Amino acid sequence: MSSENGTSPAERLRELLARDEMLVAPGAYDCISAKLIERAGFDAVYMTGAGTAAAHGYPDYGLVTMTEMVENAGRIVEAVSVPVIADADTGYGNELNAVRTKRSFAGRGVAAIQIEDQVFPKLCGHLDDKQLVARDEYLAKIAAIHDDPGPAPLVIARTDARAVVGLDEAVERANEALAAGADIAFVEAPRTLEEIAEVPRRVGGPCLFNLVRKGKSPEISLDEAERLGYRLTIVPGLLVNAAIAAGNDVLRRFTAERAFPDLGDDPTIPEFMRLFGGDAWDRVRGRPAATGA
Repeated sequence: MSSENGTSPAERLRELLARDEMLVAPGAYDCISAKLIERAGFDAVYMTGAGTAAAHGYPDYGLVTMTEMVENAGRIVEAVSVPVIADADTGYGNELNAVRTKRSFAGRGVAAIQIEDQVFPKLCGHLDDKQLVARDEYLAKIAAIHDDPGPAPLVIARTDARAVVGLDEAVERANEALAAGADIAFVEAPRTLEEIAEVPRRVGGPCLFNLVRKGKSPEISLDEAERLGYRLTIVPGLLVNAAIAAGNDVLRRFTAERAFPDLGDDPTIPEFMRLFGGDAWDRVRGRPAATGA
């Protein structure tokens, strides 16, 4: 999507990260959820890998391909005017694959990609039994993406080392990833409030916090994450979990009542169409035909 004042999506995201306040990016898994995030006033959208996998009918086990992730990200970019941050899993191979992944997401207008250090196929960061690639292999991917010329989304370097070998290794990997060219460090799933606070103190660059319900990390408020020094908080499961809960509830009510249940503030048909750009498309429909000279 075109960005403000002619700046690229990555430049716009960098400007947002440079503000005094922490940037918050709720997770979108499709264009409906992305539109809702933008309409609610958030300045960025995070395309969740787990949510994208769920939308394809899979668990977050690394089963969704790079092409499927890029296509979903591209649709979301087209749907909103705010920067889109995309989960790019492990980069889908070695440093060669990671560069192709970067180029593919960049071509769809993504503002930032997230690359992690798990063995492929990966697992959700809040599951057990994750496996890591060697540190050098991980850093080679980050460096290759950084050194590749052409349009460049920001790089979020995620490490899952805390769950496998401990916080010290996670912090070392995060710092070395920043040195290799990453823009933001993401230490996944710190286990205690003390560890959550320790990450931005020990990592020498901007840090991301992953706010997850019923995961490995304690839940903290956005205000607390900002106070601790995090520059970006993503909330991947907020809307997908809400959609599941709401869907289960309304289907139970529909079955019991045998009639369309009251949904409260659900939109009218015209309002629904306007949410997805109906007014702009109506102007195209009514445009007079061009006439020759």
